[in-house]
Amino acid sequence: MKRKLDSDILNNMSKDPSNWSGPFYFNRKDPRLTVPKQNPILGVTFNFASPFAYIMILALIIIIVGIAYLS
Repeated sequence: MKRKLDSDILNNMSKDPSNWSGPFYFNRKDPRLTVPKQNPILGVTFNFASPFAYIMILALIIIIVGIAYLS
């Protein structure tokens, strides 16, 4: 039951408009790295309050630049 409650709380956090700044989600209380977008059909986005989001974005940029450089 606790797991379901936690899931409901996290889902309510991602639906709260005060945690969104345009297309960017920013909530320090949300431990997730990725959260569903405001319209879940569009996929997921990073929680930009998490430092791991910036590490993942930097890693993706390095991979893309590396592939472009090697090809």
